[in-house]
Amino acid sequence: MTERVLAICGPTASGKSQLALAVAEAFDGVVVNADSMQLYRELRILTARPDAAALARAPHRLYGVLPATTPASAAMWRDMALAEIRDAKAAGKLPILVGGTGLYLRALAFGLAPVPEIPPEIRKDAAEQWARLGGEGFHAMLRERDPEMAARLPSGDRQRLLRAWEVFQATGRSLADWQRETSEEASVSLVPILLAPPRPALYVACDQRFLHMLAMGALDEAGALAGLDPALPLRKALGVPELLRHLEGAISLEAAISEAQQATRRYAKRQLTWFRNQMAEGHWVNEQYSESLEQKIFSFIRQFRLTATD
Repeated sequence: MTERVLAICGPTASGKSQLALAVAEAFDGVVVNADSMQLYRELRILTARPDAAALARAPHRLYGVLPATTPASAAMWRDMALAEIRDAKAAGKLPILVGGTGLYLRALAFGLAPVPEIPPEIRKDAAEQWARLGGEGFHAMLRERDPEMAARLPSGDRQRLLRAWEVFQATGRSLADWQRETSEEASVSLVPILLAPPRPALYVACDQRFLHMLAMGALDEAGALAGLDPALPLRKALGVPELLRHLEGAISLEAAISEAQQATRRYAKRQLTWFRNQMAEGHWVNEQYSESLEQKIFSFIRQFRLTATD
């Protein structure tokens, strides 16, 4: 029997963390992070990690557990998340996954693709190609060899573009082909609650949240990453590249804010598209989180708890 696990999902700035906290308080739950950037300890503000007040109200797991110098993977997160889910259930608590990293949620729900190990020389060559061609040129090169993955990825997504190119070079097959296979059966069945506000409201929330982050000290937080390897995932967190460019003197603060807000809106749009395509059967809430939604959502959760296994 596959265990069914509650997952609160949606785009950035939709109110997932607030809803997860409310659910944890109402149902004696444990909030388990499913956001790739909130795993790292160095960016509390720019990743909107739960603050001390939230941590005091309910147990939170997998927040700030890795240093920036340890790149996480979907497989690493999956193992950690399964352990936290087991621990919560053993303690008689409700595990509540919360996050917007679709790759992580997919790995948990559908297993992992059996992609072979990539030889170091291929990784090195891919990085050199990126340095020579830049994002647009590298994207065009991938499009010639692997149009399916190129169509999925924007030219600025260095990490995933490199991954797609490396897999094709190493195996002769598209990463998309590998992703259609799994080496492990899913250990859980996700029961998603998806917050999907209308785009205009979501974009306003994205813009306002970034301004709030700045007021909380985001500029100093980003500056502390300046000495890290630019290839590390945390250096690509929303807002970090733009704020670092400002600190380097390349752009004004006003330009950095505008570009970071635009990048956040684009990311939220991609997240909405992914969830609509991958989790169409979820319990959709087409609004920004507010306390007025809680009773309706809580009613759904009560029904879910009556049928916690398949």
